[in-house]
Amino acid sequence: MLRRTLLTLPLLAAGRLPAADRLEAFGHRWSVPLGADWRVTREDGEETLELITARPKADSPRKPFQYALLEGPPLEKFTIECEIRKQTPRGSLIIVYAWRGPSHFNYVHLSDDTGSEQPVHNGIFHVYGGDRVRISPEQGPCALPTAGWHKVRVVYDAAAGLVETWVDGELNPSLRGSDLSLAAGRVGLGSFFNTGGFRRFRLS
Repeated sequence: MLRRTLLTLPLLAAGRLPAADRLEAFGHRWSVPLGADWRVTREDGEETLELITARPKADSPRKPFQYALLEGPPLEKFTIECEIRKQTPRGSLIIVYAWRGPSHFNYVHLSDDTGSEQPVHNGIFHVYGGDRVRISPEQGPCALPTAGWHKVRVVYDAAAGLVETWVDGELNPSLRGSDLSLAAGRVGLGSFFNTGGFRRFRLS
């Protein structure tokens, strides 16, 4: 019989830059804009971080804000491995990297459509004080073709400015980009405007 436990998330009255609340998942502490939008569950010893409420933001500049930001020092070089799952028939999730502040960061956008179909989906994007800008090719397969869990591996090297992403073991050309303007920064998990889940997170 499956046992499912909902972990209570501590809400701390911290500053709003970049987040007001904190939670714990995968052995790390994360900052989030609003703790009530997130849930950490444990089923048969496996932990899942879920964004359960989407809050679309139409304000300018156009950039994501609903992500859990890993607390800790800036990272110059890392590999993130995790499994991700969209929770709606159509949807997308993001992995933030090189985060220097809420208006200066990059992110991997993993979507159920391609960059060729929708240029602001399924790619590497750069935020530098304004709207997000694509910095990767549009050509490449969609990252979330099914509603199930998908294995994702993101490798970043600040010295080269290069990020590369594998989905279910395959390097995706539309999820490969380069940016030397931000260098080292923090990482995060979330979405632009959809709900979804993350599990088996590993940072090395």
